[in-house]
Amino acid sequence: MIKTNYHTHSSFCDGENTPEEMVKAAVERKFDILGFSSHSMLPFSSGWHLPVHSHREYIAEIQRLKEQYKERITVYAGFEADYIAGVCRPDFECYKEFKPDYLIGSVHFVPGKKGFFEADGSRESVLAGIKSCFGGNVKNAVREYFSLEKEMLETCSFSILGHADVIRKQNGGGYSLFDENAAWYRNELKSVASAAARAGICVEVNTGGMLRSQMKSPYPSLYFLSLLRERNVPVTISSDAHSAAGLDWQFEETVEYIKSAGYTELAYYKDGGFKMQRLC
Repeated sequence: MIKTNYHTHSSFCDGENTPEEMVKAAVERKFDILGFSSHSMLPFSSGWHLPVHSHREYIAEIQRLKEQYKERITVYAGFEADYIAGVCRPDFECYKEFKPDYLIGSVHFVPGKKGFFEADGSRESVLAGIKSCFGGNVKNAVREYFSLEKEMLETCSFSILGHADVIRKQNGGGYSLFDENAAWYRNELKSVASAAARAGICVEVNTGGMLRSQMKSPYPSLYFLSLLRERNVPVTISSDAHSAAGLDWQFEETVEYIKSAGYTELAYYKDGGFKMQRLC
């Protein structure tokens, strides 16, 4: 199988290693393709996003590595672009001056009446945010997260949907914020799966939550993944790597996970579009 990872962070945002260190590690681990996806929320930034003034420098460095290592690995330059309604969006039109190979669209921030919370933030910050933004109503807060994701799928132009149910992180470590088997929650997943199918994008199966948090399975959940399969939405494996050590975290196990949802093929991006390969 062609070994790929398109969700890779570096020292340009909140990663531990330089892009070149990541490329060297990918070569050692026999990757065929490595894509970089620094956090971006143009025209703004935060402490863990690529600074606005650094976008050109970042692209130039990835392009340099693409050329320098072209005989050993294919390197692509992308962004993990945040969606915040009226603020920033993962859309090729917004990033056209940088000419990215691809964009990952992700929802991290969930705004409410009084501020916002980060869907994959600490448990304490999420609980405090739900209390201040949604009057403590967890169901409404989770629904808003998925509403934003659907809005992003319906209105933006990007390549890959990032960690589609990252809100599920709040059910890790023996703690349960909400019931994943509840009818209302499963209905939200069905709605997002249908929106992904209509958008014609690829969805990543992201192992990052197992590496850095206490998740026992990738994003999306097996049930969510089966809904995507029913709608013929292509998927690709990523690790959301923030260090060289996490580049291919539990990839072999994740292949079996994807197969258990009914998939027989895996998508990979190359030369401007997605291609399919058989799952071994």
